[in-house]
Amino acid sequence: MSDREPPRRRVPGPARPVRPGTGQRPGPGARPARRPAGPRPAPPKVIRLGSPRPRLRLIGFALTLVMLAFVVRLFQVQAVDASTYAAKADQNRYVGQVLAAERGEITDRHGVALATSEDAYDITADPTLFAPDELKIPDGPEQAAALLAPILGQDQDDLVRKLRPENEALRYVKLAGRQTPQVWKQIKDLKATLAKQSGAEGATANVLAGVLAVPTSKRVYPNSELAAGILGWVNAEGRGGGGVELQLEKRLAGEDGKIRYAQSGGRLVPTAGSSGTPAVPGSDVELTIDRDIQWAAQNAISEQVEESRADRGYVIVQDTRTGEVLAMANAPGFDPNDLSEADPEALGNAALQDAFEPGSTAKVLSMAAVLEENAATPGTHVVVPNRLHRGDRLFKDDIDHPTWYLTLNGVLAKSSNIGTILATGQLGKTQAQANKVLYDYLRRFGLGSQTGLGFPGETKGILAAPGDWSTSQQYTIPFGQGVSINAMQAASVYSTIANGGVRVEPTLVRGSKGPDGRFTPAPEPERTRVVSEKTAKTLSRMLESVVDDEEGTGTKARIPGYRVAGKTGTANRVDPATGKYHGYTSSFAGFAPADKPRITVYCAIQNATEGSYFGGQICGPVYKQVMEFALKTLQVPPTGAAPAALPVTFKP
Repeated sequence: MSDREPPRRRVPGPARPVRPGTGQRPGPGARPARRPAGPRPAPPKVIRLGSPRPRLRLIGFALTLVMLAFVVRLFQVQAVDASTYAAKADQNRYVGQVLAAERGEITDRHGVALATSEDAYDITADPTLFAPDELKIPDGPEQAAALLAPILGQDQDDLVRKLRPENEALRYVKLAGRQTPQVWKQIKDLKATLAKQSGAEGATANVLAGVLAVPTSKRVYPNSELAAGILGWVNAEGRGGGGVELQLEKRLAGEDGKIRYAQSGGRLVPTAGSSGTPAVPGSDVELTIDRDIQWAAQNAISEQVEESRADRGYVIVQDTRTGEVLAMANAPGFDPNDLSEADPEALGNAALQDAFEPGSTAKVLSMAAVLEENAATPGTHVVVPNRLHRGDRLFKDDIDHPTWYLTLNGVLAKSSNIGTILATGQLGKTQAQANKVLYDYLRRFGLGSQTGLGFPGETKGILAAPGDWSTSQQYTIPFGQGVSINAMQAASVYSTIANGGVRVEPTLVRGSKGPDGRFTPAPEPERTRVVSEKTAKTLSRMLESVVDDEEGTGTKARIPGYRVAGKTGTANRVDPATGKYHGYTSSFAGFAPADKPRITVYCAIQNATEGSYFGGQICGPVYKQVMEFALKTLQVPPTGAAPAALPVTFKP
């Protein structure tokens, strides 16, 4: 082998690039090809950025100021002025309303409801919820009023004025008071329909969203016109407007409560809580009235007033022993459930508010004075001429007659004006003295004074002092002209005689039951002796002659099985419109059983224009009808003994 190294094999390398423009590949160490000659480009400008730190400091400082302002404001709102802003928020968010107290019932003596209350609603609204920016429509109040007017029975323009008040911040108005639950349900259903449409369509506004309701009560009189003159009525504000409703307003009304609650969009927010004081219900009032006897009295007087085509009439039934009024009926009457249909002249209680001349029913007062003063006895002879000249007048009886030879009992039985003048003339040595004595007895019996009922609008009548009596009054007052009374005063006179000469102040209220259920009886009525028991019993026997004796004027008041004491009356009537005499006041007063009195009934009819106008003819039958019913209702047993007839006439 040769000492030579074997020849190295060449490994092909990468192809060398060909030089541009030469076709030769550059070899190792070859210089780069030169670029074609030409101007060289200018070097790029270098932009040097400023330091960011000053700008960051400025931005940070500005943000710090902004945050500091927010912090200061937040501290002011949440700490310094927190209570002020909370109050403003509550003012806009919370609504205050009155919670009406439930009015107490009025019942008769047996607990039968005469006036009660039913659930009702005051329809209210928040006017701010009807504003254009709230409903997004300009005529929200008009649309709402158009929907509500036929439901509430209100004028549409009035509703618009309430829903768009001058005070734009007003949050509460009452649209209609004391509406039935059916009315509120109708409004709620309509609100629900509008709310559903508003949610579905989006663009439809619920114009009734701001209409609300406050629970309250509505006064209801279950017996309509029965005892309306006594009960009175409740006005639109829920307060007593007349009668017992007005007289006992504080006792019946109770105390209203208050509630303050959060609302949103006219709806209660239950989770926001509420505050307030609850209402205190009124007390129930129990009257002395017996509903059944009241019905009988009202039915009887209504029929007679209609038959006689009279202006009005009244009947009073009283317990002679206790003074309790069992009935007080007026005709025509009114329905307190609907005053819009009532005759304004029929409102009120005419039995207490009318002052009229009683006529011959007042002769019992003159006889009481004569007997008590021992000026005469029932058998005293009185010669009664056809005419009697006294002062500047010539007096007569209701009929022309020859000279009558009557006893004092006969003067009362035949209702002689002339005989009464002659009898009362014996009360004093002079006419002036006689006048003074008679006046004192009239006052003792309650004339010229309030009855004690305390009833709104009650008149005390007219009784002038004896020194002021005119020449004619000196002689007319003894037989019931020239003096004015009300029907309750007249009934009380006869109850006083029936009660043995002791006057018991009339009462209409037996007591009241408070919210706690405890019954509080009314105070005992005042009792005053007016005449002796002997005089009262004598008068009772004389009054029996008026009814029982064929010579009497009250025979139509007889009641089979019972002894009846009574007196007729027919007086010239003063027309309240003109102040002059026109027509007549017809009346009848009495009690039964005469031997053991239990009930007094008084009836009066004003200006009867059809048929008879004499008290015995038109009021006697009313007295009989009402008295019979009352005696049966109270289960008063019939009289056992026949009356001891007193002589009416004598032979000269």
